[in-house]
Amino acid sequence: MKIGTIINLPKVSDPRGNLTVAEQLKDVPFDVKRAYWVYDVPSGESRGGHSHKQCREFIVAVSGSFTVTLDNGSGQEKHLLNHPYQGLLVEENTWRTLEDFSSGAVCLVLASELFDEADYIYDYEDYRKYLKCLK
Repeated sequence: MKIGTIINLPKVSDPRGNLTVAEQLKDVPFDVKRAYWVYDVPSGESRGGHSHKQCREFIVAVSGSFTVTLDNGSGQEKHLLNHPYQGLLVEENTWRTLEDFSSGAVCLVLASELFDEADYIYDYEDYRKYLKCLK
């Protein structure tokens, strides 16, 4: 069973520089309520390490590369993101960790929900218990 889905975004090739667009409910399969980006991640550091109860995310490496590990409680997938015209769709209730950031990498995240601390699960064992309650 696939955990994450890579979505190819429209890429307009132009000798002056390429352009990629992501439209909500067309390329990104949800209303975008929040956007944030992660950058200047020191070598060897990771980001994420949590799950969301309600929030869906669309993750794009707009510059450089990094690896996203997704875990749904019964399996894991690793996705190398290194093309600014591709995004990784991460559904709610999926544990995610971002690591192996290249120098100069920029990670853009489009989120389906506004920030809400109560939506986060930061402890992996608590995440596993939460999944059992959903069944």
